[in-house]
Amino acid sequence: MRTSLFKPFYQWYGWICFNYGSLRGWVRHLLTTAQFLLGALDSYTNINPGYKIQRLVFVCLGNINRSAFAQVVGESKGLSCVSLGLATETGVPAYKKAVATASIMGIDLTKHTATDFMDHEQNQSDLYLVMEVRHINRLISLGIPRKQIILLGAWSAPKRIHLHDPHTLSDNYFYSCFTLIRSAVERLAIQLNNSNHLYVQSPYIPLK
Repeated sequence: MRTSLFKPFYQWYGWICFNYGSLRGWVRHLLTTAQFLLGALDSYTNINPGYKIQRLVFVCLGNINRSAFAQVVGESKGLSCVSLGLATETGVPAYKKAVATASIMGIDLTKHTATDFMDHEQNQSDLYLVMEVRHINRLISLGIPRKQIILLGAWSAPKRIHLHDPHTLSDNYFYSCFTLIRSAVERLAIQLNNSNHLYVQSPYIPLK
């Protein structure tokens, strides 16, 4: 009897974990969605029409899950891209669960190694694609201009502005998160490849 009383809660909690990773992920999703609906994130969910992009830089914390996966998906679509972490160690391999999940989706992460922001070579034509609002704030504090930063989740299907970190979370959420990231990168690739004034199809030349 007691189990049946709690069944709706368990079902709701299971749905939360599958779609948002955890209660924390769900709360951050709600807060970010509120910011988006109020227009506070408009400048980070649209690409400036006059901005010339030469390379995509996918950003997360460790660069061993979300941004690593996004980079390889982007490369598979013919985009010039790299990835980095805001709190990582250069040279660390992709997380084993990320490698396994990506493999199921036909993506190989076995050769990926993380890059810390401090080891990243910046360029004024880079476009930084972040997973969370806090990544925006961190990049700005590190000197990246606002016009060079956008939220990758604005292109996912369904739209998910906050792409919560799947690290240490369930296999189901890893797959859910990677599915959202893949859809976002693929949709963004279509937009960029159909908008020559946005994306510069030329060899990447870093700043000296």
